[in-house]
Amino acid sequence: MTATAPYAPAAVPGRRPRTLGRAAVRVVVGLSVLYTLLPVLWLVLASAKDRDALSRSDLLSFGDFSLLANLRALFTMDDGVYGRWYANSLLYAVVGAAVGALVSVACGYAFDKYAFRHKEKLFGLVLAAVMVPQTVLALPLYLMASEAGVVNTYAAVLVPVLFNPFGVYLGRIFSQGYVPDEVLEAARVDGAGELATYARVSLRMLAPGFVTVFLFQLTAIWNNFFLPMVMLSDQKLYPVSLGLYTWNSSASVTPDYYPVVVAGSLLAVLPLIVAFALLQRFWRSGLTAGALK
Repeated sequence: MTATAPYAPAAVPGRRPRTLGRAAVRVVVGLSVLYTLLPVLWLVLASAKDRDALSRSDLLSFGDFSLLANLRALFTMDDGVYGRWYANSLLYAVVGAAVGALVSVACGYAFDKYAFRHKEKLFGLVLAAVMVPQTVLALPLYLMASEAGVVNTYAAVLVPVLFNPFGVYLGRIFSQGYVPDEVLEAARVDGAGELATYARVSLRMLAPGFVTVFLFQLTAIWNNFFLPMVMLSDQKLYPVSLGLYTWNSSASVTPDYYPVVVAGSLLAVLPLIVAFALLQRFWRSGLTAGALK
């Protein structure tokens, strides 16, 4: 008998291109992360510099550390109006996002679970509304608010953000995936009405969808700029975005506004970071499995 050569595994075709593909993906992801974090890094460094350091673009030096002085100036500038702007933004964003998310999830649930005339046509209108830019609606909303006499009030900014077509779409998708029809039938057999079934059973199972819509709404309302600019003329009603814009417009005449605008911009991103950090766990929660048991 002749000795046989040891077995050599055949080369796997396509392994090198696959390795190159993974490396390319990592490079793209790394560049994307760097592109995203560089403005944040600039904002953190710039908020700790005084006016002279900002004008020199000398941000990487450890001298001229003025973060505390900038924060004191921020909350004392123009009689401390920044604190009022911040409270206004929290009111607009939190209340608007919470009520808007409830409305969107309830509408999406109704589109999913109930049959009524022209349901799909109405849902098509909702999808069409998703593609309408908000800037196009600003003038009609202003005219309607003017007729209702609510221009330059909190309601002029709060009411238009309560309906979110994209949130209704997400609400229907989450209702299809998280609320089985069998659970609703069991609740009805037990004698629960439709409102009780929705409030005690469906809404709990839709908690991940509610949090998702809430976070989308919170981000959109917090960063909303054009609608408050159209609706409001009283600076005491401004949100942070519009207030910082007015300060930045005045900085060309009064350079003392530059450090406070940068420090105010840094504080303006903190609520969104906190909201995403606290609520992201609900996105992965498996509430449906517990409900089925």
